[in-house]
Amino acid sequence: MKFYNREKELVSLEKIRQVSFSVHSQMTVLTGRRRIGKTSLIFESCKGSPTVYLFVSRSNEADLCQRFTVEIRQSLDIYAPEFTKFAELFHFLMDLGTRLKYNLIIDEFQDFYYINKEVYSLMQDTWDRLRKQSHVNLIVSGSVYTLMNEIFKDSKEPLYGRADSIMKLVPFPTTVLKEILSDYKPNYTKDDLLALYTFTGGVPKYIELFMDHGCTDMKSMVGFMLQPDSSFLTEGQGLLIQEFGKRYGNYFSILSAISNGRNTLAEMEALMGGISLGGQLKRLEEDYDLVKKKRPIFSKEGSQTVRYDVSDMFLRFWFRYFIKYQSLIEIRNFDRLADIIIKDYPTFSGLALETYFRQQMMESGEFAEIGSWWQGTGNDDQSEIDIVGLYFGEKKALVAEVKRQSKNFRPDLFALKVETLRRKALFKYEIASKCLSMEDM
Repeated sequence: MKFYNREKELVSLEKIRQVSFSVHSQMTVLTGRRRIGKTSLIFESCKGSPTVYLFVSRSNEADLCQRFTVEIRQSLDIYAPEFTKFAELFHFLMDLGTRLKYNLIIDEFQDFYYINKEVYSLMQDTWDRLRKQSHVNLIVSGSVYTLMNEIFKDSKEPLYGRADSIMKLVPFPTTVLKEILSDYKPNYTKDDLLALYTFTGGVPKYIELFMDHGCTDMKSMVGFMLQPDSSFLTEGQGLLIQEFGKRYGNYFSILSAISNGRNTLAEMEALMGGISLGGQLKRLEEDYDLVKKKRPIFSKEGSQTVRYDVSDMFLRFWFRYFIKYQSLIEIRNFDRLADIIIKDYPTFSGLALETYFRQQMMESGEFAEIGSWWQGTGNDDQSEIDIVGLYFGEKKALVAEVKRQSKNFRPDLFALKVETLRRKALFKYEIASKCLSMEDM
């Protein structure tokens, strides 16, 4: 698949590279979940200039340095001595930058934590001494969000405050999904677009796998994910164990509960035998960035009317089907699991469609706040409104109900809900109400 999107990021990285080469070395930190396209973006930004790419694998430090030395020699066509310590190799590279302008990429940078934690403090010393004298465009990237945050944002860590720029990559916007699907299937349907969003959440690598294998509709995507050797089967586990380590048990249970509709604290704690989950939910939200709280719009921060969502669309899908039906995967009954997913698809994709429209509204830049509204602590559909958007700079609101098919919309019932919302919260607002369906994608 060709390179899509990331225009703003490319502009930023180009400006940083120019400063590195004309003034002095710059350090850029690039984070984002696995498969989000960090490495592809870096290589795209470094086209046409000398580049050294070092991938940090969890191996012996001396062996790692030996492989890095080969890479340096080949990439820059220079002599580089043998090193057994990365700190010494990094000093060599920074000193080289006093005579040569080049890009230095260190990928999966957080894995030095498992190889030799001293690397970070030794790098800090070298960086502080040689940064102003050299012309190295240093880009470090990492997939483990918590560790990368700790390394660069924790004031107790040696590299705190050293990054000139910290960028976090997010999934593709809805406009890019349309562009990609149009390139591979010019006559795609709205359901094809919804399937791509439902199963990938806009994550580039998953989209690339589908497109490269000709999977442009819901059934072919499901079939591709359920091949016996499919990377999708274990993708969620690999992604999360990388973050959680050995403590993943309760976190998996929480994410699975939310993905299957048990999305209040009381429901989750009851499901898990009454144990307290407040601390773990806080970590999932604040440290791991994997769940988000939902409150009725205008409710106060301390309100107990809270529901939780899994932030990552792919993980919602993975926990709902691949974890819940793990026994079918273990006995390789992929046809049965495909039947389950396809039969449940109208319901699950309907939930994804609501998230799609929220994202589309956010991308429009027209709204100051986007949320939902409901009364009480239950999931009573009779007193719930899917989307409430408050426009910037004026007392106007968009209130919407989301349906896959507009024929299922009941305007009389919705009008009663809107009137209740008007009395309870939007009495000062001019309200526009509508049904959003696949036709509006």
